[in-house]
Amino acid sequence: MSHEHVSNTKRIWFVFGLLSVVTTVEVFLGIVKPDALHMNNLLGMNLLNWIFIILTLVKAYYIVWAFMHMEGETTPLRRAVVWTVIFLVIYLLFILLTEGNYVFGVFKNSTIKWNF
Repeated sequence: MSHEHVSNTKRIWFVFGLLSVVTTVEVFLGIVKPDALHMNNLLGMNLLNWIFIILTLVKAYYIVWAFMHMEGETTPLRRAVVWTVIFLVIYLLFILLTEGNYVFGVFKNSTIKWNF
């Protein structure tokens, strides 16, 4: 039994192009910081930060899917990995939003001043 070698060059270039475009958009938004995104808040964080989080998750998904070969794994393994990551990201966002607001409140209502 011989296995035919399948070239993944097209797929690799697609993933490379997609990751490059997403990274370029992130860098552009980080440099320009449009006021429409930077000054408007959604759930305690400005829209620009939400866009960065979403684009970073898209990049992480494609890195895991393409370069760690998750597309060839069984469905239970893929679900275990994805559900764990989703839970951890939601938990991290909860901590970020909760504790970020706490630190702001401590500095706002105390004699300690912002020194950074």
